[in-house]
Amino acid sequence: MQIDQDTVVSLDVQLADVHGNLIQQSAEAVQYLHGGYDGIFPLVEDALHGKAPGEHIEVRLEPEDAFGQYDAELVQLAERAQLPPELAVGMQVEQEGGPENELLVYTVTDIAVDQVVLDGNHPLAGVALVFACTVVAVREATAGEIERGYADGDSTGPLITVVE
Repeated sequence: MQIDQDTVVSLDVQLADVHGNLIQQSAEAVQYLHGGYDGIFPLVEDALHGKAPGEHIEVRLEPEDAFGQYDAELVQLAERAQLPPELAVGMQVEQEGGPENELLVYTVTDIAVDQVVLDGNHPLAGVALVFACTVVAVREATAGEIERGYADGDSTGPLITVVE
């Protein structure tokens, strides 16, 4: 079966920077619902359309095609007393913000005695990436998956692991 609208696609994925440094790889096959449901980067979805199990693709993603450009306005200072005592650099915290006061995820990048630097950018913002994958399986999506807009296997746990 080939990848087409409303199919569930399973992929083995590797994500690297443009210099070939491995950033992430899937611990198990990653599934997404194909056909414009925003389950994968649009350029990758376009490249996968019509592929079959066993086929491999590599797509270069500029920052605007992946996690966006780095935005210095998303970096802010917060009072140390407003955050949990066990705070450490690299931890992520949620705070209300943005135009609609939604919950935003910030990464702690520096801690001083009375202030903390919080970065609201995705850790890969501003980075050009190479998304490489091999199609493991393709199947027809169920009516429920199409209605929900994602494959049943999308929320089974951490599918991408960071390579140290």
